[in-house]
Amino acid sequence: MTAQGGGKILAAKKDLHNGRSLWFDSPRRTVKTRRLSRDLTCEIAVVGGGISGALSALTLSAAGHEVVVVDRRAPGTGSTLASTAMIQFELDTPLMELSDKIGSQKATRAYRRSLKAVKDLATLFKSHNIDSCWQDRQALYLAGDAMGSRALRQEADARARIGLPSHYLNKAALSQRFGIERTGAILSDGSAELDPARASASCLRAAQKFGAVVLAPCNIATVEALKGGVILTTDKGCTITAKKVIFATGYEVIKGLPREAFEIISSWAIATQSLPANALWPERCLLWEASDPYLYARTSIDNRIIVGGEDSGLNDPQRRLDAIPAKAAVLLRKIRALLGKPDLEIDYAWAGAFADSPTGLPIIKDVPGLPGAMAILGCGGNGITFSMIAAQIAQQWAAGKKDPDWDLFQGIMP
Repeated sequence: MTAQGGGKILAAKKDLHNGRSLWFDSPRRTVKTRRLSRDLTCEIAVVGGGISGALSALTLSAAGHEVVVVDRRAPGTGSTLASTAMIQFELDTPLMELSDKIGSQKATRAYRRSLKAVKDLATLFKSHNIDSCWQDRQALYLAGDAMGSRALRQEADARARIGLPSHYLNKAALSQRFGIERTGAILSDGSAELDPARASASCLRAAQKFGAVVLAPCNIATVEALKGGVILTTDKGCTITAKKVIFATGYEVIKGLPREAFEIISSWAIATQSLPANALWPERCLLWEASDPYLYARTSIDNRIIVGGEDSGLNDPQRRLDAIPAKAAVLLRKIRALLGKPDLEIDYAWAGAFADSPTGLPIIKDVPGLPGAMAILGCGGNGITFSMIAAQIAQQWAAGKKDPDWDLFQGIMP
């Protein structure tokens, strides 16, 4: 079907839930919150109640810190709802390319830390009984117009040399095992899929059991340094005085904070109707391709196919929303062609934005000129994996220690 035909499907389905993501209808995605009606003090304030803030709040409160989470909207209703929640150690920037950019030693550390973060995230969820719909998966990185079979074989060899759980599949092996016709692919262990809305809310509820307070809606208007801490003032005039502050606002940088060198990228996603389990591809691994723009796909707990991609530099919110029908139609056409399933239909279609750095790595660093403040600026397609790394760095930072890999996430590197 052509893109125009896909657009007609969109129009016929009541605007596909008005551009809401699949996760908008997730059960148990709400969190009990309080409103701030007076000034308060705390040890650590976490600004942002999405998955990044939720993981940091849980990690810190479980370690015994006094935590207050602040969000200007209902927790978990920002960019978390736009996520396709493919949990991978593989970065948007291939290992060989990242080695060219930052050196092989740092690239190796980044990939190994990412692999460890996925394992640690699974352990954290299990230890706190987090309701996330977690499913262990393999990931299949398909040859495309950016990297063909020869380049993927070299990438797989480079990964094997540093002990990553990846190996190369040739065209015949790929077709026989997965029924996908590409010239080659890299198959990797150590990935997962989950429901980001349920996971984020469950992490906040777990943090509340350790004494964390969640304030929402609560919009921070100004941020000022204070001797021995930071003072946050809301648009209602109330203040939160904290010894330390973590800004887990992603690309939505609070006014007055320095903005790092990253670009805001738009992305689009669709979710199909629920399908019979036997209609999905073998082993239900995560799919993504070495193309620009690249396509990526996963399954859901109710047997939908979730597809994302068509990334562009478009960063106007209204234009991003207006582009949903056309972009969704392209995603539908591509996934139908990849899987050989012409009867797939769209049930949800949505748009989101994320920050893209020159290395594909997130920015996790002290805020210049604001002692006692740390910023988590998620970048690339590994947002939840990076959020786990950020939470671990935050735990060390709050205890007065320095994570051994923090230097990897300071922004542009030579």
